[in-house]
Amino acid sequence: MKKVLAFGASNSSTSINTLFATYVASQIEDSTLVSIDWNDLVLPLYSPDLEASMGIPENVQHFYNTVQSVDAIVLSLAEYNGMPTAAFKNLWDWASRIDMKFWANKPLLLMAVSPGGRGGTSVLEIIGKLMPHLGGNVIAQFSLPSFHTNFQDGQLVNTQLKRELVDKIERFQRSIEIQY
Repeated sequence: MKKVLAFGASNSSTSINTLFATYVASQIEDSTLVSIDWNDLVLPLYSPDLEASMGIPENVQHFYNTVQSVDAIVLSLAEYNGMPTAAFKNLWDWASRIDMKFWANKPLLLMAVSPGGRGGTSVLEIIGKLMPHLGGNVIAQFSLPSFHTNFQDGQLVNTQLKRELVDKIERFQRSIEIQY
């Protein structure tokens, strides 16, 4: 059974990205869901001086070890003013100090979810372009706009978006099976 990390790139306790990443990861057949609690990822703002004085924080090492231990990753990005959240960017900066390729070429389903009509497309484009430089093996990308309209009672209710997502999940699932 494959281990799939479901990770919402927002530290909000009511993150729609965490909710959606968990929903999508639960659709992966023959897999065990692994998650990370953002309450365990509270970090000082990265700086080279801070790294020199204190080293890599233990919770960053735990995040890195979790990424290394899974077979695949479902990552849903929150978009704040067209950019990734500061919490995610900070975690990214710290983890890259352990290993620049910290995503470890794991199959990655990259998504963005937004209450607005653009569905986080700006952050999806930005992070999608950067992922290969940090070992991100992006198999598919998916954007979910108008979250509260399109995702209700724990289900994707927009049939067109649901078909698109099922196709991306199937492609992602095949890549996991091929890689492992």
